[in-house]
Order: sequence, then C-alpha cells, then structure tokens
Amino acid sequence: MRALYLAFGVFAYAFFFATFLYLIAFVGDLPGVPRTVSAGGESAPVLTAMLVNLALVALFGLQHTVMARQGFKRAWKQIVPEPIERSIYVLLASAMLWVLFLLWRPMPAEVWRVDNAVGAALLWMLFGAGWLIVLVSTFLISHFELFGLKQVWMHLRGQATVTPVLRQPFFYRFVRHPLYAGFFLAFWATPVMTAGHLLFAAGMSVYMLIAIRFEERDLLDLFGEDYERYRASVGMLTPRFTRA
Repeated sequence: MRALYLAFGVFAYAFFFATFLYLIAFVGDLPGVPRTVSAGGESAPVLTAMLVNLALVALFGLQHTVMARQGFKRAWKQIVPEPIERSIYVLLASAMLWVLFLLWRPMPAEVWRVDNAVGAALLWMLFGAGWLIVLVSTFLISHFELFGLKQVWMHLRGQATVTPVLRQPFFYRFVRHPLYAGFFLAFWATPVMTAGHLLFAAGMSVYMLIAIRFEERDLLDLFGEDYERYRASVGMLTPRFTRA
C-alpha cells in the first residue's frame, strides 16, 4: 500500500506540473496550444462568455479555498488516507484548472496593446518574472511537501510528518505571500490585454485576495503570536517600507 500511495503521489505531481506548464501558455496566449485565455474554444455572446468564465473562476476558487482550510482537512482525513490527502487536493485543483481550460469562452476584443518593442519586451520580462517568483516561492516553503510528494515519500519510509515551523526565507523576509504576488504579476503583465484575459486576471485576483484572508486565519491559529508579529512587520504582497 505504501508503494501504491507513492505511485499516486508521483502521478498527482506529474499531472500538476503539466497543468502548471499549460497554465503559463494559457495565460500568456502562447502559440502551440489549442486554447488560451484569448483564443480557441467555442465562441459565445459576450454576456454568455462573461458569465461562463466567471463561473469557471469561481468554481476553481471555491474548490481551492475550501479544501485548503484546516477544518475541511480534519474532516477529509477521516475519509481519505492522510499520506495522500495533499496529493488528492493537488490532483483535484489541477483537474479544476483543466475544466477551466476546456470550457473557457474566448473574449478576443482588445482592451490595450503595447506596440512599442521595448515596452512589450519589458512586459514579457515581468510575465516571466512572475512565474519564476511563483516557482521559487514554492521551493522556499518546501515545494515537494506543498504538492504532496514529501508526504508519500515519508510514509513509504515509515517516517512521521514534521511539525510546521514558521520560517521567512528570501522573498518571505519582505512579503508574506510572494507566491500570490508572483501570480498577480504573471496574470496582469501582458503587451496585449484582451477582454478574456482581463476577466481572468481580475477574477483570479479577487479569488487570491479572498484566499489570503482565509489562509492567514489558518496561519494565526497554527503559529499564534509569532505569525501576528510577522504579519505586523512584513507586507502582504509588496514590501513594507514603513514601520507598522
């Protein structure tokens, strides 16, 4: 059974990584993929496309937020084996993104376009920097634990899970949520902003702001005064240059 859990964890991680790569192409309107935030898929009247796309963002946000809460996890672990609880979460979150990719309705009308070569190159650099910040941030807080691999590996070796410790490595010394900050940058930095891209960026931004509030409640419950002091001294998404 332990080997089976490990195989499941590896599959869930591979599925996540493929989803992450496609998300980059989807948001960036990169060539070579059948559907992006601005092209591909079935066309629909603007109002219909807007409602469908907002529902898809809300569906992803609901799954991602509810399943990440400590109360849900405690109840969920009564149903699913604890070593693969995180892997199941990762698998379902990735699946919800594929639902969004497949059902997204294109809204190609341009909101803005940056034709200046230097300006466009700068925006592409910010786009790439955003995804890099996301990836680096996951490794700073234990990438393989975040996506379930560490749990199944430790279970295979018969090792107990380690008690969480509040750390502030690198980015986390300056902002509390660099991973979300990276997503904000990646979602909004584009030389060609279509109506569909704008809707996606705005919808995901609202979701992330809501998710941060719930996440910080869990962190306060977990780390208590240590996290309260950390929150008072470090900005949420951008560095804080004045004393709280």
